[in-house]
Order: sequence, then structure tokens, then C-alpha cells
Amino acid sequence: MTPFIAEIIGTAIMILLGNGVVANVVLNGTKGKDSGWIVITTAWAFAVFCGVVVAGPVSGAHLNPAVTIGLAAAGLFDWALVPEYIAGEMIGAMVGALLVYIFYRDHFKATEDEWGKLACFSTAPAIRNISSNLISEIIGTFMLIFVIYYLVADATYSPGTSNEVVIGLGSIGALPVAILVWVIGLALGGTTGYAINPARDLGPRIVHAIIPLEGTDDWGYAWVPVVGPIIGALIAAGLYLLLI
Repeated sequence: MTPFIAEIIGTAIMILLGNGVVANVVLNGTKGKDSGWIVITTAWAFAVFCGVVVAGPVSGAHLNPAVTIGLAAAGLFDWALVPEYIAGEMIGAMVGALLVYIFYRDHFKATEDEWGKLACFSTAPAIRNISSNLISEIIGTFMLIFVIYYLVADATYSPGTSNEVVIGLGSIGALPVAILVWVIGLALGGTTGYAINPARDLGPRIVHAIIPLEGTDDWGYAWVPVVGPIIGALIAAGLYLLLI
């Protein structure tokens, strides 16, 4: 398995389980209907855990373009590998979203709430104020990336060598990252649904636009969970480099 394939598989697992729990809570007729935010944030945390466990030994399990860009900006990852990783993350996110649709297809049919169905794919603000929403995504992603730096600071990435040490989420073990995502969701996720990951939002949103589901894809908002996390990652990188 190559890093590219590992990012596809790891991200697909994360999205299947992460967006899957949203579908379980939001869609009509499920066993988890209306079980709430604690269920969503907890399952999302362990969705990240599962993706990291699988992809970590091969790619470092970034599973997130903001992580990939943030590590590269801090000098902890090779910029030449960034396009390959982001492509894998986007493909994996789309595959995971498609699997959620297939798995919950009958429940999508039983649900009339178009915004609820979109929530099973991508994020949306609780109160639509684009500047505030953008700040939420910037701060949430800043916290994700800034803490990750201190978890992986001693790792290096030397592809092709016999003593390769993979940098990224997998190099620190999956559980600390799951805890980090969990607390971000609980503390900072209430405003925008804490995308904190461009692929996690954009890939499934594209799938939602392709499959036969009624309702808006909300493209007017779609740039916020892409641009916000990238800005947050770059700010985290700048502060980290300043401090060290």
C-alpha cells in the first residue's frame, strides 16, 4: 500500500464513520434519531481514530489537507508530497460519503428535511454570518494543527529509506488525535459543525451534488470550510516556527 492509497482508505473510513453518525442522528427512522451532539462528537473522534490506525503506518494518516499543508509549512513534511496527499484525501472523502449514502439510502428517502440530509455530507453554520463562520473554522483548525505540532515535533519523514519514520497523525498513535478532535468538537464545534478539514467538507459536498438527493448543496458557503482551515493551518505554522 502506497501513501496515496493509504490516504484514500484512511480518509474514506473516517468519513464513512463520521458522516455515518450524523446520518444516524439526523435521518428519519434510524435507531439513533435525535441522540444528540455528544453522540456525534464522540463518534467523529473515534472515526478519526479508526482512519489513523489504518493509514498511519504507511502515510502518517494526515486525512486532512489542512494537516498536510500545516506540516509542510512548518518544515515537517515535504512540499513535493503535498499534491499527492491532498488528492488521496479528496478521493477518500468522496468514497466515504458515497458509502454513507448507500448505507442510509432508505433513511434518506424517508427524510424530508433537505438541510438535514445535506448535514450528512457537509457542514453548515448554526447562525449564518460568513465572517464569524470563517473565524470559527480558522480558530478550530489552528487548535488542531498547533497541538499536532507538539505531538509530532520529533518525527521526520524520509520516504524510501530503510529507517523511515513517518510523520503525521499515525506517528504519535491514534488515541491522542482522537481526543484532540473530540475536545475541538465539544468546545468549538457548535458554530459551524467544525469541518476543520477541507476534504471532509468539499469531497462529500461534491458527492451530494452528484447523487439524486433533493435540496441545496449550499455552494455559497462551501468556500468557508475550505479556506478557513487552510488559513488556520498557516497561522499555526507561523506561530509554531516563531516559538521554536
